[in-house]
Amino acid sequence: MKDQEHANDLANASPDRDATPKRLRRLPGDLTRKDELARMIRVDQAGEYGARRIYEGQLAVMGRNHPNSETVRHMHQQELRHLETFDRLVSERRVRPTALQPVWHIAGFALGAATAMMGDKAAMACTVAVEEVIDEHYAKQSERLDDDEADLRDTIEEFQAEELEHRDTALEHGAEQAPGYEALSAAVKTGSRLAIWLSERL
Repeated sequence: MKDQEHANDLANASPDRDATPKRLRRLPGDLTRKDELARMIRVDQAGEYGARRIYEGQLAVMGRNHPNSETVRHMHQQELRHLETFDRLVSERRVRPTALQPVWHIAGFALGAATAMMGDKAAMACTVAVEEVIDEHYAKQSERLDDDEADLRDTIEEFQAEELEHRDTALEHGAEQAPGYEALSAAVKTGSRLAIWLSERL
């Protein structure tokens, strides 16, 4: 008898909202789909621009003959390709770029140069922290994209995989051995998350 009552309860229960994939949920007060996509593209362009400037700052300090310069140059080249893709999407979709790009131009280079001056491992610790935040960010975006934006989702997931390669490379180069690693990582992550929040909106 109890089993039958339990079956009836399940049959009459309202659908579990948590069972609905995130990319299908839309709530009152959410951005329109067009505005949400514009935010995604705007912040991704800003993020890739900032990453480019971080690596340029590191390379400026390291110089051509540093043992890690070729590794950093390879990551920089991948960021340039990411940035070119989002530059194209900004143009094709007529998305307003972030008004903060002049800030990220200076701040990104300064962060890269400063961590490189702190030492090889600190530069790599910076990369780990930035790439972990970008991984979180791209994962959230991928969840929000439907099949009608499959191309954008595929692009984001491809770039996410490359950002994780950068993180792993930096770990292999001793990032966690940097002096004050935990504090440095926390500071860079906080700054990166703030930059994402601001770039989405401004």
